[in-house]
Amino acid sequence: MKRNLLAIAIPALLVAAGANASIEVWNKDGNKVDFYGRVKAANHITDRGQADEGDDTSARLGMSGQTQITDGITGYGRWEYEAKAGKNSSNEVRYAFAGLNFGDAGSFDYGRNDGVLKAITAYTDVLPEFGGDASNNDWNVLSHRTKAVATYRNNNFFGLTDDLSFALQYADNGDNSNKFREDAIRGESREAYGANVQWRIFDTGLTAGAGYAQTSTSNNRQSTWATGLKYDNYNLYLGATYFQSKFKDSKTFVWSDGYVRHVDEKIKGFELVAQYGIDLPVGRITPSLAYVQHKYKYSSENFVANNIRHIADGWNTPLAKYVSLGATYDLNKNFSTIVEYKFNLLDRKDLGAIQNTKNPRGHGSKPGTKDVLGVGLIYQF
Repeated sequence: MKRNLLAIAIPALLVAAGANASIEVWNKDGNKVDFYGRVKAANHITDRGQADEGDDTSARLGMSGQTQITDGITGYGRWEYEAKAGKNSSNEVRYAFAGLNFGDAGSFDYGRNDGVLKAITAYTDVLPEFGGDASNNDWNVLSHRTKAVATYRNNNFFGLTDDLSFALQYADNGDNSNKFREDAIRGESREAYGANVQWRIFDTGLTAGAGYAQTSTSNNRQSTWATGLKYDNYNLYLGATYFQSKFKDSKTFVWSDGYVRHVDEKIKGFELVAQYGIDLPVGRITPSLAYVQHKYKYSSENFVANNIRHIADGWNTPLAKYVSLGATYDLNKNFSTIVEYKFNLLDRKDLGAIQNTKNPRGHGSKPGTKDVLGVGLIYQF
């Protein structure tokens, strides 16, 4: 009977979405179910040959629930789906996991969830429309949404302090850091593990965090470490992150006389962001300023063998380099407008410009160097 009532209640409550941050569809006898969603109508105005140009409209719908099993144990789950309705339409299950919370002893869950390093890179993934360069990619290990991950979290260090938290994670063929070399057996996905720790520094508004993750195959290893610092107090938000990824022996040099050398490929970068919230008679506006720079590098080779000098050039080139200026205007907690201008600082010869160019239109990688204006409207419940 309860299931039948829930089936009737959910569609009605979804239509009647009001000013609540989410819709509580069931809360009885220790069981609770909430629905939430978002519709974003946005457009990226730039050169037509750039990869992310055009309509970026999307819709999300999610569900979270929990059930009280005993006084100290709670079961929980979350599911979220996104449908992209813009220029490149696609669908994705963003989250699908379930787990148990044991109070001060921590929680454990399994399924599709954020990689453990995303808790750190999220310090600067707060821009109105763009950003997230250190998270949403396929070169940093366990930094994106990841399938088949088992995660243990403890948010109060076993009940001793609310200022210290940590997480441990294992991905069973789930990690997607396959940019430069895929797993010989698993293909695009990899087995990986990682951890993070975060410290809220007393009542200062400061939080410091660090994390490390790596794939488990020794002869095909990729590793990423990240660190970050954020300040959130008195309407001011400041965030900074730094990361480095290393791909073991992934670049190969071959000479005509048969000599072969392998070198590591590395990606390192930092991101800075500053935002300030201003209350208005109607709503709240938050101006945003950010700088993002990521670089790809591999070393040169220079050695003598059989009285012959062997030389191979290295490469050090930007993957992302831009200044972001924008603002979010929250008319209320359900409706927002966003605007953001990305001052693209890439040159035509940079790897980032090459990757950002979808259609050269006879201009090589020039479209990937153009600035971008992002505008949008967001409704959420």
